[in-house]
Amino acid sequence: MSGQSLLVPGELSPTRSVPGNIRRPEYVGKPAPTPYTGPEVQTPETIEAMRRAGRIAARAMAEAAKLIAPGVTTDELDKVAHEYMCDHGAYPSTLGYRGFPKSLCTSVNEVICHGIPDSTVLRDGDIVNLDVTAYIGGVHGDNNATYLVGDVDEESRLLVERTRESLNRAIKAVKPGRQINVIGRVIESYAKRFGYGVVRDFTGHGINSSFHSGLIIPHYDSPHATTVIQPGMTFTIEPMLTLGTHEYDMWDDGWTVVTKDRKRTAQFEHTLVVTESGAEILTLP
Repeated sequence: MSGQSLLVPGELSPTRSVPGNIRRPEYVGKPAPTPYTGPEVQTPETIEAMRRAGRIAARAMAEAAKLIAPGVTTDELDKVAHEYMCDHGAYPSTLGYRGFPKSLCTSVNEVICHGIPDSTVLRDGDIVNLDVTAYIGGVHGDNNATYLVGDVDEESRLLVERTRESLNRAIKAVKPGRQINVIGRVIESYAKRFGYGVVRDFTGHGINSSFHSGLIIPHYDSPHATTVIQPGMTFTIEPMLTLGTHEYDMWDDGWTVVTKDRKRTAQFEHTLVVTESGAEILTLP
């Protein structure tokens, strides 16, 4: 693995503004969202709205990813994604969610998830995850991907490639009538081939008009994930695989989650809707 020094918190830029005509999620300005009490199976109208939100989120992530290179700050990536979503009438879902200060998450190297964009400069050999969610039409679309920065060592490159493959395999396992735990079973069995850790405490989730509906999608084979998959369900799958332990520490910011052994980690995510025969990805650009 690369001998890069460990990350430390950078400086935050001022909060970016969102045009007043863009609809805000109900949780903005509140300490926490209102708990979701609606169904996990969505109407065709909601699903169509989520396709739109998902496309915007995917395209915003792709625009930000174009900038990834040694010498670029994670705050610059935030700026690109923020402006893309606002320019397309969407609100960046993370901005103001439980007080999160930025419009996407940037998780570098040993950061499992929820890294806050700041003055941190990407270095040659880093890997960085971008996690982008867009809110438009009253619904959210959520996706993330891990990218290589410059010349990345083979161990890290394979981790990224295999984490993407674990997501692809999990999506193929989604079928009506199966239990949710089939998703984690597929991911965990694949990750074990390579000796990777599978993060357990951060999961996929139900998503619709609520950013996190309460439905939990574990990425390991959980005996408790017995909810039966039904057509019309909408949720994310977002495996986080590590080169070492699945255990973690959290920075003092209350958001940034790092591997306890500080080894590298990668993640990929799509928002899905369950169809009669499988799953449709809603976060395609």
